[in-house]
Amino acid sequence: MTRLTGSALRVTVFIGENDTWHHRPLYSEIVHRAHAAGLAGASVFRGIEGFGATSLIHTSRLLSMSEDLPVAVVIVDTEERVRAFLPQLDELVAEGLVILDDCEVIRYVGRAAGSGDAGAKVRKSS
Repeated sequence: MTRLTGSALRVTVFIGENDTWHHRPLYSEIVHRAHAAGLAGASVFRGIEGFGATSLIHTSRLLSMSEDLPVAVVIVDTEERVRAFLPQLDELVAEGLVILDDCEVIRYVGRAAGSGDAGAKVRKSS
């Protein structure tokens, strides 16, 4: 398991939900490549409304013309590992926005192998 505490770098990739890479959702390709690169973690967040460089508003509202909702892929790891991953993002992201932020990891704990609730602390009330 990757250990990560202290100073880190967060890369956020803003793309469209319908963006693809070789007939696969682009967000999925980014997550799988981050996993293959051994990065600490990646998450995909679906937006409910937004616009980008084209100024076209994408929204989830019922009567909307657009269903290509905004998606953010967030990856956090050490600066060295994130910067080593950037060339892959450059290859994958033809349209969108990629940003980097310094951050501090306070806690990064996964579940123990074979346990569905390891690492979770539950307090029983009387």
